[in-house]
Parts: sequence; structure tokens; C-alpha cells
Amino acid sequence: MQLAGKKIILGVCGSIAAYKSALIVRGLVKAGAQVKVLMTESATAFISPLTLSTLSRRPVTTSVHDGESWDNHVELGLWADALLVAPLTATTLAKMAHGICDNPVVAVYLSARCPVFFAPAMDLDMWAHPATRRNVARLRSYGNHLIDVAEGELASGLHGAGRLAEPETILAELERFFARAPADDKMALPQVPGKVEEQGEDPTSVVRPLAVAPTRNDYAGRRLLITAGPTHEDLDPVRYLGNKSTGRMGIALAEAAAARGASVDLVLGPTELSTTDPGINLVPVRSAREMHAVCVALWPKADAAILSAAVADYRPASMAQQKIKKEDKPLRIDLVRNPDIAAELGEDKKPHQRLVGFALETENALENARGKLERKNLDLIVLNSPNDEGAAFGHTTNKIQLLDRDTVTAFELKPKRAVADDILDALAGRF
Repeated sequence: MQLAGKKIILGVCGSIAAYKSALIVRGLVKAGAQVKVLMTESATAFISPLTLSTLSRRPVTTSVHDGESWDNHVELGLWADALLVAPLTATTLAKMAHGICDNPVVAVYLSARCPVFFAPAMDLDMWAHPATRRNVARLRSYGNHLIDVAEGELASGLHGAGRLAEPETILAELERFFARAPADDKMALPQVPGKVEEQGEDPTSVVRPLAVAPTRNDYAGRRLLITAGPTHEDLDPVRYLGNKSTGRMGIALAEAAAARGASVDLVLGPTELSTTDPGINLVPVRSAREMHAVCVALWPKADAAILSAAVADYRPASMAQQKIKKEDKPLRIDLVRNPDIAAELGEDKKPHQRLVGFALETENALENARGKLERKNLDLIVLNSPNDEGAAFGHTTNKIQLLDRDTVTAFELKPKRAVADDILDALAGRF
């Protein structure tokens, strides 16, 4: 178990999802981790500090003045191997993003010299608000790790994105991080003057490592073209042909690539989701032909393209200028083929470029994916299926297989951000 012996601080904020913090603590302790819990004042209205103290087997901090001195939050920040804030409310998210230090979670966050993970939980409209999106992007720009929200029924009765990720998902993210992070990550980082360890030592001679969340820069200097979302093919002024893609997988790929140092062009079809990541050049499009034109223009400048968009294969031969009226007889719509973006980029691919496609299959999956890989001159293809529970469209998770010309690698169901890193890991080895 990668969490055995790890020192984990759990920050709990005032959300209805705070009850899940008990399950997180129990899971961490069961995995062999040492756990210390911080709570905002509002969090204590949702779950008792005594409950979390009992589960963690340690006192719970509920105020910045807890402990023997103000240095307590500094000591906690130095003690931890990771800081996890779950659930993270919109209020504390904003405070962390802007350094407003008025609760123990933010106080320890600002003092932490360890990787920081944050798992938001809030209502649908709060999560979608531009202020929230900017705050998330700001936290991630500092090198912190987002554990994305899940979709489902919310406390308001609405259904959509905003639920706290399940405890199993959160623990899996921590396990995955520690499995990949070198043991000496913190010691390899730059050093700054720190606190004197013992009385009498020369303050100028004692340093502690300045630890931030370890990030990989394996895509530094690379330019990636990523497509995401559906396309809409207009039938008349009010109707279109489309599909169920939300663009979440492609946005996760773009954000993960930017976090790893890439310069990203994200060509995004019509969807309610977006990104404010400063490392991403967002190009919104609507139709397959618009997406095709943008991709053809950007491809010569790219080191790689990841084509995760669900592009319509066909469009109406002509768009009606007025709304099509309902009649008693059957309606016939003539369709024509849209340009094949993957095939065209594959045909123009230069020796230094890499091309990754996606295949969404419901039958003969491996055979169809292999055929697409060969026909379109792809280096990798990502195979997923709506037949797998929690995979493909409309989910915050995905279950994929990665194919090249020689191998097939299967992955378990994971959050789409974790899937994005799996894809980027595979692509990085092919440059």
C-alpha cells in the first residue's frame, strides 16, 4: 500500500458532504497512514470533531489558535507528506486561491511544504460559476492537485456536477500519486531559510526544503492540439444533429497537459463545460467543418494532437432556412459525409509529430479500434465503450484501453483527470 506510513492532513470544510470525511479518515488509517484532521468552524455543524478524532486517533484542530502557540499551523505544514482538503467549499476555495487566512485549513495550506490535493463539493450552479472556475484554475496554477467533482443528485435536488468525489476515488488518487512520486521529491526541491531546529544553532546555517506539490514538466516546450466535445450540424434555425459528449475528457486532457508544461490549443465543440486554465488557448467551434478548419490550421505547429472530440460523421446536405414544419408523411433528410479530421492529420503527419485518436465502440471494439489506428496513421488510440458502467459520455470517470500497433493496455475505471494522465504518460514515451 502506497499510503502506509504517510503523514496525511485532512482539511474538512462546511459542506453537507462532510459526512464523507469520516470514510476518508477511516480509509487512510486502514491503509496505514497517520492522519491529522483540521476543520473549519462551519464544518463542525455537519460532523462532530469527536467523530473524526476517534477515527484518526488524534486531536482535531478547529481553530487557528488551537495548540500551544501560533506556530502550530507551521508545524503541521512541515509534518505532512500531503494535505488533502475534502470537502472543499466555494468559500474556502476562494480563501485558498487568494491567501485569506482566517481558518485552520487555509493557515496550514499556506504553511504546507508538501503536495496539496483539493476535492471540491458544492451545488451545480456554484461549481459552474466563472468565479469558481477561476479559483480552481488559480489553485491548480500553484501546482495543487484537483480531485474533480462527481455528477449526481445534489443537496438542492438538482442533478449534475458538484458532488464530492467518492472516498474510494479520493484514496485512489493519493495512492496513485505516491506510487509515481519519487521518494526524495521534497528533498530535491530548492531550499530557503527555515526555522532553527534547536536553540543555539545559527539561523543562517539551517535550511528546510521549500516543498511544493511535485509536478512533472515532461511536456515543457511541447505544443499540443486537443479536440473535445460534440459538434452540432444544423438542420434548420432551431434544430441540429448532435451527440451526448460533454467535452469533459478532452478538457481534462488539456488541463493535465498544461499542468505538465505543454502549450495547449483546445478546440472545443458546443458544451456547457469550459476551462479558464491560463496555459490553454481555447478555440470554440460548433460544426465538424469548423473544427476541421481550425485543426488543419493548427496541426503544422503542433508536436502532437489528441483527438477526443465526438465529431459528427455526417451533416445535412442543406440547412433549411425556415423551421421544418411537422407533416403527416415521413420526413427525409439527406446527409453527406463530414471531413475526417483524424485521417487528414494522419496523412499530413511529419516524422516528429504524434497523433492520438479516440474510438467509442459498442461492438467488435478491439477489431474496430485497430482498424481505425491503421487507416488513419495514428500512433495511439484510446478505446472506450458506453457498455462499461461509468465510462464514456456523461460521466466524470472513464474506463479505457490504449492501443498501439503492437500492444493493448487496459486500465481500471478512474476519474477522467487520472485517465488524462495515463494517456499523456503513454504519449510522452513516444516522442
